[in-house]
Amino acid sequence: MSFGLVEGESAAGETIVAIEGHPFAEIKRTEQRWALADVRLLSPILPSKVVCVGRNYAEHAAEHGSDVPKEPLLFLKPSTSVIGPHDAIRLPPQSQQVEHEAELAVVIGASGARRVDRSQAARAIFGYTCANDVTARDLQRSDGQWTRAKGFDSFCPLGPWITTDADVSDAEVRCEVNEEVRQLGRTKDMVFDVPTLISYVSHIMTLLPGDVILTGTPAGVSPLNNGDVVSVRVAGLGELRNPVLTL
Repeated sequence: MSFGLVEGESAAGETIVAIEGHPFAEIKRTEQRWALADVRLLSPILPSKVVCVGRNYAEHAAEHGSDVPKEPLLFLKPSTSVIGPHDAIRLPPQSQQVEHEAELAVVIGASGARRVDRSQAARAIFGYTCANDVTARDLQRSDGQWTRAKGFDSFCPLGPWITTDADVSDAEVRCEVNEEVRQLGRTKDMVFDVPTLISYVSHIMTLLPGDVILTGTPAGVSPLNNGDVVSVRVAGLGELRNPVLTL
């Protein structure tokens, strides 16, 4: 297992170049190279915490009959919920309604973030990736809080890689299930943008290097079933695909 750089002429890249050490340090390429098709991609980061934002798209709030929050609505996913591309989302027996939530994910860089102003928030960003905030919707309703519904193992797919130079101010966010479009939105429609979220969260808890912020999901969430394949795409960041299996 090692970190690498995805390089190539196509948008998805063609070759992975192994690097020495951790990508947060100075990047040092090695002579090791593999074709992208020949490697298994893991989650591009294993964060100490995943900080998530609820109801950050007005239409998603409306589809659940909820008001748009006056401040970012935060919850956490455990690091044990994180999986990578092509890993299986496991449907737990406790839930009869597990749903997808396609999201832009922000990865915090080496400096971390503690009580940063909105104007300084960009300095804390290492890059961006795709995420799926998998949710047991029936448990979310019945529990009255979201820890169990959001926290099952495999409920936080991340990937396929981290893009460090993307403009995500107006990026398309798309979710397909079995190649059928279920969600289609744009990041410009977020109620609270990325700099606002980083500043807000960092005034509550210190964001450590590698921590991830999930920025909310557009409207169109729907159930996942055994045998489905769910795909999340954020423009410029690649495609995150995961099969869905029953435990």
